[in-house]
Amino acid sequence: MAEITLEAMPVLGGVDLDIGGNRVLERSDLALVSVATPQGGEAELVRALDAGWSLAMPEPTLSRVAGETRAIRTAPDQMMLVFPHSTPDAERVVRAKLEGAGYTTEQTDVWVVLEVSGPDTLAALERLCPLDLDPERFPVGAAGRTVMEHMGAMIVRLEPDRFWLLSARSSAGSFLHAVETSYRYVID
Repeated sequence: MAEITLEAMPVLGGVDLDIGGNRVLERSDLALVSVATPQGGEAELVRALDAGWSLAMPEPTLSRVAGETRAIRTAPDQMMLVFPHSTPDAERVVRAKLEGAGYTTEQTDVWVVLEVSGPDTLAALERLCPLDLDPERFPVGAAGRTVMEHMGAMIVRLEPDRFWLLSARSSAGSFLHAVETSYRYVID
């Protein structure tokens, strides 16, 4: 029998664009695992996050980071853990570290993550995103669910001019097109 090895491929081919000194990078190196809090189990989950990653539970509309792991609050009693991970076992790794303190679901193949950065990033995002991204209202570490063009999305501010944009993998090409087009409008 033939030995077959499958290799994951980035949905956008590992796109890394420079648009007028701004960068649009597909982050295919990241794993995404959602964690739901069991009813009455918040204290146990808080302890498990601290023990496993030295992470605090993120408040609504915020994210927390420890080392290379970021916890993004996505809904009441739910968060997404995002971290570099090259093998398809991220959910098992998270589940083992939580030791039953949270319900986990693999999300890596559900989302596309674009990391956008550069001097025109805020102007480009203001064309796409109805959230108020003013640093006073959406500071570093802030996270939110929104719509960009016609697509559902999440946005996380990593630095003043660097963001993660997450959207459904099934519409990754359209999402990239919308982001790229917005940059081109603001730099032309």
